[in-house]
Amino acid sequence: MNWDDTTGTDATGERLVGSVADREDQAVEAALRPKDLGEFIGQEKVREQLDLVLRAARARGATADHVLLSGAPGLGKTTLSMIIAAEMEAPIRITSGPAIQHAGDLAAILSSLQEGEVLFLDEIHRMSRPAEEMLYMAMEDFRVDVIVGKGPGATAIPLELPPFTLVGATTRAGLLPPPLRDRFGFTAHMEFYEPAELERVVHRSASLLDVEIDPAGAAEIAGRSRGTPRIANRLLRRVRDYAQVKADGVITKDIAAAALAVYEVDARGLDRLDRAVLEALLKLFGGGPVGLSTLSVAVGEERETVEEVAEPFLVREGLLARTPRGRVATPAAWAHLGLTPPRSGTPGNGQGDLFGA
Repeated sequence: MNWDDTTGTDATGERLVGSVADREDQAVEAALRPKDLGEFIGQEKVREQLDLVLRAARARGATADHVLLSGAPGLGKTTLSMIIAAEMEAPIRITSGPAIQHAGDLAAILSSLQEGEVLFLDEIHRMSRPAEEMLYMAMEDFRVDVIVGKGPGATAIPLELPPFTLVGATTRAGLLPPPLRDRFGFTAHMEFYEPAELERVVHRSASLLDVEIDPAGAAEIAGRSRGTPRIANRLLRRVRDYAQVKADGVITKDIAAAALAVYEVDARGLDRLDRAVLEALLKLFGGGPVGLSTLSVAVGEERETVEEVAEPFLVREGLLARTPRGRVATPAAWAHLGLTPPRSGTPGNGQGDLFGA
């Protein structure tokens, strides 16, 4: 998707409310990351549980148990992995599941770990099966068997590993096989943030960026951030740009609303793609039901883009529903776009039966 600023994207062509950042965004996000659990905002239960795990490990002088973090992109899984390393005063090695396509790739990483080091494995569910099976023994016995040679002459050479902590992160915990999931000593699911928590995130980030923002301006940004701190920080940076160019640099509610209108992020956090999906569903197909492939063609996007980028948020907001017959708009979708739903029983609509309209 290559859009410009007038279609709800940043200068790199990425969606402002998406989960992919360019290098500059990544650098700024790294600077805004909390450094310890005390600075980390939100996820109260996860913080409390993780604090107990880490404090107990430090008291025993032992390596912390392996940790599995699941949840949507942008909720703080990478940040927590870095905090775990900082709290344990250990170095951290960062890699990802797609980067480990062979067992030898994993063996090379594991054999170079130091005692107590934290290995952060992002998108762990996308790791290859041979590497995954090697990881079982590494996590449980701190040992891997390296196969040398092929066929009948192949030999397994046991390689002892120093104790380490694996922190796995996944956006799709259901794809992890039970034998791998069961080897984690602590598992946590990251929830979406409440607006009040995101306001605290925005205020903290504004302070670090040396941006003046009032409470109403922070609330405006937080309310459009899809419950995700990464998106809140990204919107804050774009509003900061607008305030510096179009105003006196101070972010108020009116300035934040005007800035986000330029980037086509509406009051509920919907962007151009989200609204395009809803408008096609409502205006072209009478609210549905309609198949995903047909809907994707109507908005000019790939099926995977609509299913993985737009749909989850629309479903979570109660604007769209998945049914056996296809995608269906809810009454809230009609209200959000200011449209009047067709009367129950209109041919081709099918909403009346599903929602009692």
